[in-house]
Amino acid sequence: MSTDLMPNRYIPGEADLPGRESELIARRDEVLGASYRLQYRRPVHFVRGEGMWLYDPDGRAYLDFYNNVPSLGHCHPEVTAAMAEQAARISANTRYLEPKLVDYAERLVDTFPNELDRVVFTCTGSESNDLALRIARFASGNEGVIVSNYAYHGTSAATAAVSPNLGDAVKLSPFVRMVQLPGPAGVPESQAAEFFEAQIRSAITDLNRRGIGVAALLIDSIFSSDGVWVDPPGFIAGGVAAVREAGGLVIADEVQPGFGRTGEHMWGFERHGIVPDLATLGKPMGNGFPIGAVVGRRAPMDQFGATSRYSNTFAGNTVGIATADAVLTILQRDQIPEKALAMSQRLRAGLEKLAMLPYGISGIRNAGLFFGIDLGLDGTTPASRRSMALNVVNAMRDDGVLVSTTGANEDTLKVRPPLVCQAEHVDQFLAAMERALIKIAG
Repeated sequence: MSTDLMPNRYIPGEADLPGRESELIARRDEVLGASYRLQYRRPVHFVRGEGMWLYDPDGRAYLDFYNNVPSLGHCHPEVTAAMAEQAARISANTRYLEPKLVDYAERLVDTFPNELDRVVFTCTGSESNDLALRIARFASGNEGVIVSNYAYHGTSAATAAVSPNLGDAVKLSPFVRMVQLPGPAGVPESQAAEFFEAQIRSAITDLNRRGIGVAALLIDSIFSSDGVWVDPPGFIAGGVAAVREAGGLVIADEVQPGFGRTGEHMWGFERHGIVPDLATLGKPMGNGFPIGAVVGRRAPMDQFGATSRYSNTFAGNTVGIATADAVLTILQRDQIPEKALAMSQRLRAGLEKLAMLPYGISGIRNAGLFFGIDLGLDGTTPASRRSMALNVVNAMRDDGVLVSTTGANEDTLKVRPPLVCQAEHVDQFLAAMERALIKIAG
């Protein structure tokens, strides 16, 4: 990702850092590839994590309201125990008979609508989206892919080529078409469904005229990289139907909204009342252990599998499966999504109170514990709104609370804490955010 797309990055010479961190940065620069970036103007150095907290070498605790990867919190004891126990016994792949692989696959598909009853395991969300695109192109016989105009779907060559979020330096496939979302376009919610469907139909028309055809609509159902444009629920349904009419498949990228993140549903697409043809999973699935999956309808899965092999040595390995199984057990047993929904309501109420003050909150959007918070007063320029958001992010980092930014202009705060956050964590976040807003406004 180009440096101008990572505005929270450390820029040499801009921050006064302790010798320990300065030395580590210098060593990184001597050995790591130039594509790496450090987050925050004053990079953070962590040595351990526990629950909602990350700790630096001096023992200072940072409240994590950014990382959705450890969905059950950092180093969850049951998850790490399951991982360690399996690693100490055997780590094997899917070419050998393994009851836990089948047990987990059955449990996982049971959380989906009945139409989605097949699963193929991967290691990452990028691999999941890459595989889903291959299946969609094979099953449809077409090449075209429709995405939102600031989408991010992965880092492989195929997924980067359908990820406009990565910037102009990363060339999009000539087979990709981008569509505007109603929210960023300023379309009222009452007209959102009609607007989105019209955008999809226009993209389909162009793909068909050029002899490309539509293979897939690939969407993150909370449009996180676009700025968390989640409402109104169901606005994507007409576009989904249009893609199916044109012979394409619908791929729900559940890497961000999946595994209970929205609170009301296990999967983000359920919030819109649709059933995709394929759903792609990643990050939160193993609470930090690299495991992903594609869950889909039998017909396209069988079509693809009959003539194409997908053999990935580490995908579905026994350690990953044991870890993911522990995550799913805890999510269901402890009613984590339901509790996360209650915390999201508390967080939303607190943010709405802050928005009544003249600190610069101009919009709040969320689906469960995934928030987009717009900053900037009416009449301010895009550059000033972006600057304000970045200043708030870095002020909160200095106050011991971690968040980031999202959206095409990077003027939206991205807030997505682990699902295990409690009332005291929400209140601490709100207090830190108010301090940051006051500091920046002053």
